[in-house]
Amino acid sequence: MDYFRKVLGAPQDVQTNSGADTVERLCERVSSSTLLDDRRDAVRALKALSKKFRLEVGTQAMDILLNVLEHDRTDAEIIGYALDTFYHIMSNEPTDEDDVSNVSGHDLGGQFTEIFIKHAENVSLLLSFLEEYDFHVRWPTVKLLTVLLTNRQKELQEIILVVPMGVSRLMDLLSDSREIIRNDALLLLNQLTKGHANIQKIVAFENAFERIIDIIRDEGATDGGIVVEDCLLLLQNLLRNNASNQNFFKEGSYIQKLKPFFQIHDEPHSKQIGWSAQKVTNMHLLLQLVRTLVSPNNPQNQTVACQKVMNQCGLLQDLCSILMASGVPADVLTETINTVSEVIRGSQMNQEYFASVLAPSTPPRPAIVVLLMSMVNEKQPFVLRCAVLYCFQSFLYKNEVGQSQIIQTLLPTAADANSITAGQLLCGGLFSADPLSNWFASVALLHAIVENPTQKEQLLRVQLATSLGSPPVSLLQQCCNMLSQGGKLQTRIGLLMILCGWLSDCPIAVSHFLNNTANVPYLISQVSSSEGDEHEAIVQGLCAFLLGICMLYNDDTSEAFSKTALKQIMQNRIGLESFTDKLSQVAQNESYTRAAKKPHLYHKHPSEIVFDYEFTRLFKSLENEVLKAVSGSGSNMNGRKSGPSTEQYKNLLKEQEDQVLLLRQRIEELQSHAISADKSIVELQRQVQQLKDQNALLKAQKGSLSPASSISSDEVDSLKREVESLRLQLHNSHIFSNTVSDENKENDPDGASVLNVTIARLQSELAHKDEEVLSLRSELDRVNEVLKQKTSEQTAASSSVSNAEVELKLQQTEEKLKLITDERNHLQERLTKSNEENLKLANTIRKLEDEKVDAVNEKENLKEEMDTLKKEQDDLLVLLADQDVKIDKYKTKLKELGQEVEDDDDDDDELGEDNEEDLDAD
Repeated sequence: MDYFRKVLGAPQDVQTNSGADTVERLCERVSSSTLLDDRRDAVRALKALSKKFRLEVGTQAMDILLNVLEHDRTDAEIIGYALDTFYHIMSNEPTDEDDVSNVSGHDLGGQFTEIFIKHAENVSLLLSFLEEYDFHVRWPTVKLLTVLLTNRQKELQEIILVVPMGVSRLMDLLSDSREIIRNDALLLLNQLTKGHANIQKIVAFENAFERIIDIIRDEGATDGGIVVEDCLLLLQNLLRNNASNQNFFKEGSYIQKLKPFFQIHDEPHSKQIGWSAQKVTNMHLLLQLVRTLVSPNNPQNQTVACQKVMNQCGLLQDLCSILMASGVPADVLTETINTVSEVIRGSQMNQEYFASVLAPSTPPRPAIVVLLMSMVNEKQPFVLRCAVLYCFQSFLYKNEVGQSQIIQTLLPTAADANSITAGQLLCGGLFSADPLSNWFASVALLHAIVENPTQKEQLLRVQLATSLGSPPVSLLQQCCNMLSQGGKLQTRIGLLMILCGWLSDCPIAVSHFLNNTANVPYLISQVSSSEGDEHEAIVQGLCAFLLGICMLYNDDTSEAFSKTALKQIMQNRIGLESFTDKLSQVAQNESYTRAAKKPHLYHKHPSEIVFDYEFTRLFKSLENEVLKAVSGSGSNMNGRKSGPSTEQYKNLLKEQEDQVLLLRQRIEELQSHAISADKSIVELQRQVQQLKDQNALLKAQKGSLSPASSISSDEVDSLKREVESLRLQLHNSHIFSNTVSDENKENDPDGASVLNVTIARLQSELAHKDEEVLSLRSELDRVNEVLKQKTSEQTAASSSVSNAEVELKLQQTEEKLKLITDERNHLQERLTKSNEENLKLANTIRKLEDEKVDAVNEKENLKEEMDTLKKEQDDLLVLLADQDVKIDKYKTKLKELGQEVEDDDDDDDELGEDNEEDLDAD
């Protein structure tokens, strides 16, 4: 301990050099000492220095500490010190003892980690320590593996993957009764499963889902603490972008087990208290877990199956209850809306249920109407309004019935003065003073008519009352009037998107649009303009796209703006090259690229909203057709069929790709089974053909002989099959007896050994009989050869001699067959007796297992008593520590008073301080 005195209080450079010398001497002491106590004290001192002198300890002591882990593993204390030392030198987390002179690089822990895992056996050694139940060994091992994964995740994942039972040992940590080990194991598994599909599959099939859900339930579900958060993060790692695990999660009925976590008890005192920050986080993660299962990015069949299960088990109903509940925080409500959106997206059954949900208001209103009220209200949070729009889009996705219901609320016959309808809210948002509401309402209307020509025509019937005393104006004309009046960027872009979607694949709407003579000149002026910034370029490109749609789907009912007239006007006023440039600027815009990636609106600020996902699909499908129509190469094309056919083909191809992927997987499985079956069939066919050839040859060449030879041959085959069956039974009995003898060799060695000897003797006898059968078969073959030779000679004398030889051989064969049959029966009786003995041994095993259960119960009782004693011992240690502190104070006072105090126990005091630090860490 004198080394520490030299370090303390010295100048910085001197202190560093002294620390390096101290580490060197301690390393020499660990490597040269023969006594375990000396090595343990030296390793403990290294542990104390490892926080402040990471570089020195790491460079000098790593190999020595590895040697300690290999050769001193019987001593849990020294192993714990060594593991803690490794943890300190490899962890990059700042500590109170960090010093500027101690830091030689930003990733010192990563460099030491790379050196450590260069030899894969080091990681295997750590994994083997997880089998130790001792707290001082298992917990430091878990912490060390976690920091190794944090520093070098990819490399360590590959090493653990190939270590036998490596992942299984890590999974066993979740069953540890000590919560600190179990909780740190969750952090370890979170690091282990990130971005590695194979490890995710192994962890999932190690019953991870069941264990994690049990932990969440035991910790209080969403009301739990940070442990629940770690569990939910681990579940997301296992399920995200992993179709195999998602299918396993669904097939294992784990979706149903998530349902109780979504039940919110609406109590008065809970409204006053509110949700804690941890509960909000837990609910967020739980909702994101559901979205992972039904994400639009998943295979379509997988998403549909999960949506169906969520409806059947009542999870969708619980989500809708949260959506309509009061007192739910805004961010949780937003995430709930997004989750409901993806649960109902494309699922007709779920969309029908969502349409029937009513809000608890007076009078009750449909949930869709309540959500739309929030969307067009500019006082609501921006992310909430985006979530409502996404929910509305998901409700109408591939839902012609829902589209029809929304459009019906816009028609005059469906108007009801006593209630608020979805149509009224959309029209109010479309013509409000808020540009963001204009954009939201435009996109919502676009989804109500997308890929639905019938509703596009119905929307032409909508009439609006603009002011008192003025005649009503059609919705189409009002949109054009608003567009010509200018306005904010989002208002114009929203109107242009709804007009493009409305006029595509609807010649009647194009005709109505062209009948207003002011519309085409406005579009021409916008496209031909060369002024403006990036945003104005988007508007000009959309105007060009709308002009192209008017030409593509023009039925020539408008005399002033027929297809030919439009083409002539565009070429004269705009020019083909300028038109192409304006149109291409839309797809080149960054906002377009971002919107085309996902249907969900991932926007953090209102200014980021420009394009809608569904509109980008429409633009992509019609861009080339518009260019062909304007340039003249596609002028004879039937515009009504070009757009939708392309979109339909894309949807059809996507569905077919998903089906082909499933079929390929199924074909691979069937091919592997078919190959093995073909091999078996070919082998059996070859054997059958050989037997048929031999039988036919005997019948053809022994026409005048007694049928005894063929009968004998059949008997030989039958006997051989029976012997094979007997051998199989005996082999199974032998396997069973070996298992019994392995499990009970300590309890009943005599009975197991006698049974093994008996079975071995039966096997030898059976092998001997097999040899005799083979010899008989060879004799029959020789008889057949004689018959062949004699038949070729075709002489009566030789024939009679041949027949005599055959009959003699057959008689001998029949006698041998009779003897073998008798012996076979005898063997069968002995095998029956052997099976009876096996049953007796099985009963013995059951009794031993019952005794084992009693012993385990007794062990648990002793363990509880030992835990009680440990707690009492810890209390005593605390008291002793307090007493040592008081003694030190008294010694200090005595020194101050001039009394002489012996310092012989200074070293022991310092050792005691190290022990106290270790106890605190434990």
